Amino acid sequence: MTQEKVRARREAIGRHALIRGDAMNVMRRMESASVDIVVTSPPYNIGIAYRTYKDSLAEQDYIGWMQTVCAQIARLLKPGGSFFLNVAGSSSQPWLPFELITRLRDLFVLQNHIVWIKSVSIEEKTYGHFKPVNSTRFINHNHEHIFHLTHKGDVRLQRLAAGVPFTDKTNISRRRHAVDRRCRGNTWFIPYETVRHKREKFLHPGTFPVALPTACMTLHGFDENTVLLDPFMGTGTSLVAAQELGVRGVGIDIDTRYVAVARRRLRRSLDEEPDLEGDLDGSPYE
Repeated sequence: MTQEKVRARREAIGRHALIRGDAMNVMRRMESASVDIVVTSPPYNIGIAYRTYKDSLAEQDYIGWMQTVCAQIARLLKPGGSFFLNVAGSSSQPWLPFELITRLRDLFVLQNHIVWIKSVSIEEKTYGHFKPVNSTRFINHNHEHIFHLTHKGDVRLQRLAAGVPFTDKTNISRRRHAVDRRCRGNTWFIPYETVRHKREKFLHPGTFPVALPTACMTLHGFDENTVLLDPFMGTGTSLVAAQELGVRGVGIDIDTRYVAVARRRLRRSLDEEPDLEGDLDGSPYE
C-alpha cells in the first residue's frame, strides 16, 4: 500500500481515543463487534493532495484496498450497527463510487443511499459552497455519496429524530402525525461555508462539516454507551460531532499533523483548548 508505515500511537482525550497509525493495522488489533456506528470519508482516489498518502492509485488497486478496509469494518461493526461511507467521484472517474459499492455486496447490505448536496442553485441564488471545475466538457460536482451499509439491511433508524419540521403544518393533523417532524429523505443539503483559504479547512484537502456525521449518528440513534469509529479521521470532525452528542469516539489517522489538529479541536470541544490558531499556520506539530 502507498501509505507510509508508522508505529501506532494512542491517546485518550475525555472519553475518546485518538490513534496515529495506519487504519488497517490499527483495526486488525481491535475487538470484533465492538463498534456501533462507523462514519468515515476515506481517500477518494481522485488525486487529492494529502501529505502522507498517494491519492492516485490504479482504480482496481484502490477498490481492492477499500474492500480490505471494509472487511475489517464489517468485522468490527456490531450486528445492529451502521456504516456510513462518504465517497465521491470525479469527472474523470465517474464510475468509481458505484464500482466500489458494487464490490462491497459480499460484506454489507446497502440499506440506504443518501446524496449529500453541498451546494444548490435555486433560481438565481446559490446556497452552499463547491469547488468549481475549469472545463468546457464537465459541470461542477455539487454532491457526494453517503452509502449507509449494514449487515442485513434491517437496522431500525431514528427517522424523525434526524428529520425536519413540516412546512405545511396542516399535514400534522390531516395525516395524524404525533409530532411536527417528518423524514428528511435521502437528499441531505448540508452546505459548506465558503472557504477562502485552506487554513479554514485546517490545512486538510478533504474535510466535511460537523453537521454531516451528526446527521448520520442521529439517524442511526445513540446513547452514552454508543461507540463511533472513524478509521480515516483526518482533522477529527466525526469525533467533534461525537463529543457534541455524548457519543464515545475512536479516530484513526496516519498523518501526524492531522491528528494534532484533531486533538486540539477535541480539546476545544471539551473546553480544554482556548483556540485553534496554532493549527492554522502550516507548521509541523510533532
